[in-house]
Amino acid sequence: MGHLSAAALLDRVHHSMDPVIVRRVLTLVDTEGVDIIAQLWSDCEPDSLPGILWRLYLLRSWVRKDGERIATLWNAGEPRATAASAITGIDQTPSAGDIARTADSILSGAFTGDFAVALDRAASFTEVIATGLRMDASRNHPDDDPDGKARLLHTSSNLRTTSSTFRRGASLWRRGRLE
Repeated sequence: MGHLSAAALLDRVHHSMDPVIVRRVLTLVDTEGVDIIAQLWSDCEPDSLPGILWRLYLLRSWVRKDGERIATLWNAGEPRATAASAITGIDQTPSAGDIARTADSILSGAFTGDFAVALDRAASFTEVIATGLRMDASRNHPDDDPDGKARLLHTSSNLRTTSSTFRRGASLWRRGRLE
């Protein structure tokens, strides 16, 4: 069911391009709740279409919920413009609003543009945030707070895994093998 619903959703938007439908799909989690999507996609393999869409929606939800923190992590992880800045479309010190718009842009690009490019953007974005978390753990959690430091490092590691999943998904999509 997860695979069928993900494919149908992606296909519907790609073939319609109706701005109303795109907006409804982009805000699906906001309007229907994450539980609906989770029931369908959260248990799917990471390197599958529903597994990747699930991760894109979670990333967008996290960014919209904690934009200021993500902007701070971006600035720590990408202190100067690099390829990641160009790929994600963040070319200045971002605000929480800039970060939210980037997350929306990545997710909407998954439905209206080249899906592989959207996944490449998501991969770069999560990689920078993972680096920011690692740096935050080193700077702001001294050895007398090993649990706080360990949590940040664990989250950073999970984000690196997610970044790799997005990159593999982009490659699979380009080869017509992401199902």
